[in-house]
Amino acid sequence: MAPQAYFLPGPTEGDGPCAVPVTLQAASAAPLISKAAWLSQNESLRSLNRQLRQALEQSRASAEDLRDVLHSTGDATILLDPQLRIRFFTPAASSLLQLRPGDAGRPLAESRALATDAALIEDAAAVLAGAAPRMRDLVMPGGGAFSRRVLRCRAGDGAVAGVVITFTDISARRETGTALHGAVLQAEQASATRSRFLAAAGHDLRQPLQTLTLLQGLLARQVEGGEARRLVAMQAPALAAMSGMLDTLLEIDRIDSGTLRPTPVAMPVGPMLDRLRAEFAPLARGQGLELRVAPCGLSIRSDPRLLEQMLRNLLSNSLRRTRRGRILLGCRRRGGLLSIEVWDTGIGIPEGQRQAISDADHQRETAGRECAQGLGLGLSIVQRLAGLLGHGLAVQAWPGRGSVVRIAVPPCPAGHAAAPPAPARAAPHRTGAILVVAADTGVREPLVRVLTAEGHVATAAADGVAALALIARGAVRPAVILADFNLPKGMNGLRLAGLLRESLGMALPVVILTADRSTATLRQIAARGCLPLHKPVRAADLAGLLQRLLGEAPAASPAGERVAIHVVEDDAEARRLLIRALAREGQEVIGHGSAEAFLAAYRAGPEACLLVDAQLPGMSGFDLLAQLRQAGDPIPAIMVTGLSDVAAAVRAMQSGASDFIAKPVREATLRAALERAFAQSRTHDQRRAWRQSAADSLTGLTARQREVMTRVLAGEPSKNIAADLGISQRTVETHRAEIMRRTGSKSLPALARLAMTAAGAPV
Repeated sequence: MAPQAYFLPGPTEGDGPCAVPVTLQAASAAPLISKAAWLSQNESLRSLNRQLRQALEQSRASAEDLRDVLHSTGDATILLDPQLRIRFFTPAASSLLQLRPGDAGRPLAESRALATDAALIEDAAAVLAGAAPRMRDLVMPGGGAFSRRVLRCRAGDGAVAGVVITFTDISARRETGTALHGAVLQAEQASATRSRFLAAAGHDLRQPLQTLTLLQGLLARQVEGGEARRLVAMQAPALAAMSGMLDTLLEIDRIDSGTLRPTPVAMPVGPMLDRLRAEFAPLARGQGLELRVAPCGLSIRSDPRLLEQMLRNLLSNSLRRTRRGRILLGCRRRGGLLSIEVWDTGIGIPEGQRQAISDADHQRETAGRECAQGLGLGLSIVQRLAGLLGHGLAVQAWPGRGSVVRIAVPPCPAGHAAAPPAPARAAPHRTGAILVVAADTGVREPLVRVLTAEGHVATAAADGVAALALIARGAVRPAVILADFNLPKGMNGLRLAGLLRESLGMALPVVILTADRSTATLRQIAARGCLPLHKPVRAADLAGLLQRLLGEAPAASPAGERVAIHVVEDDAEARRLLIRALAREGQEVIGHGSAEAFLAAYRAGPEACLLVDAQLPGMSGFDLLAQLRQAGDPIPAIMVTGLSDVAAAVRAMQSGASDFIAKPVREATLRAALERAFAQSRTHDQRRAWRQSAADSLTGLTARQREVMTRVLAGEPSKNIAADLGISQRTVETHRAEIMRRTGSKSLPALARLAMTAAGAPV
């Protein structure tokens, strides 16, 4: 059937009607198309709905998993929104901070949590505003310690969604830390107790050992007959072994406690080898062994005392292990280092015992003669000292045939080591008055006998009070003071030294006998200008030291010679005290209140000395000295000032001062400076000798050390010196310390005086 056409009324155009043709086929197809589209959209919606339900289930499962995880961790956790309202908290937080389900949605400021953590709201607000995560350790009122941490919480798009607060229980960790701290304190106390016990025991043991050593020296002088001399001579190695064992025990304790500090310097090897040969060759011959020491002309960098102690212990061990044959001490180059080696033909070390040989409690089963010579601690202390010095240590042995121990030491370039001292010319035997101060009769009386046998006039006192009384009544005027470090009645040897020097008005040499070899004690002795002598003291060592000190005694003014000392000081009280102190020896002392007053009253003479303050009203002390030197007046002058810096010292020396003393002035220091000034002013030869001595003190410095010294004395800071020379500041400080040590300067002003004297400045 042919389709029929229908005309539907529609819009007209012009005056005639307009019709739109629609076919029946088109009209019937439209509902079908709409239904299909609706079915397709409905299916899409169903699929989307299924996906949403799956996503919702996954999200719900993830939320439940997250909640389970947070609940299972045991850590108290709180989640806050950007307004610091509580969104979520775990059961642990509920019990810890007394939170209730109704607290969800409430501001944190209204919760009970602030009752146990007052800073919580402040930290949460700071972290929310952008601060770094906050962490605090808290102790809760109900007990227990917690670490609280506040972190920023971000959403998936990176926006800040609030903060997360966690509380982690650290009670067990704190208890462990407290227990560990207590254990450390207990261990430190035990170590300190052990060190004190060893120090006390060492002192008590050294006292009788000192007596035996001195008595052995006296007997060696007096006994007659070959057999008697041989018996007395046999005592020396036994006493040396006892002293060595005691030194080793104390040395190990100092290493373990960290109180032993090495001082590495450039040193020649040869003199050390010569000393070891002289010490051990007689012991080797006594055992029927041959000791060979190969000469070495090289220099190394190490601590001389500690390295020599290492080699001494190695040689002692070799003597103990070797029954026949020989022992060799020598050096060879190995891989850029100098290997100092000790070989022996002894019993060797079995393979399984080479590690244990260095343990302190290892004692080899040797013959009775060998066991009597030591505790077997030699390699133990060698191993510790090698680690302390940073030297390599290697042991090689052949059981039944011998062993070798090697110490690898860094060498020094040629010319960097201190030159060995020139052989001293034979000097006459000097004697003098020696004051001995020791509480122990067993030490005091043998010391007096030894000194008397050497030709000295020895006077003894049991304590400092007795020694001061001897000086006060004029019973003795000593040239050298020999005092024990530990003295009764609250006055040790150092305090006594200062009082005796002040009483005598002279900087007398003082030797301190001590059994304490700790760094702190040695620094105290050096700071007081005294010399340490370690117990047990051998008579020969004491005699040699006294000969040197008596030869270096400062020259005093000739007896009966009257010297005028001019004191220029504007402070009337200070001037009065200086005049009173200087007039005790019967010398003429004239006081002046200003430089102008001194110039008006002064008449140049051959025997006069000037003591002038640097800071004076009107003409300063510096200007006064400069005017005197321009006029050609050679009067020796000592500058006294409250400015103890290098610049003031240099300026004083340039102005013509022969010495520089910083306030407050000690009488002993002042008198020593006056003695030097008098001695320097008397003859041209004395001044020339003084300059030569100063120049000799600087010869041991390297070119770099001289450059550093020049800059230091110019007042440049260490950091500027380091930057200009292209070295580290620590290297500059090391150079400074080495300069002070080599020149024997106690202060920078003293170094300035030495340098200017060597350069030819007025002295």
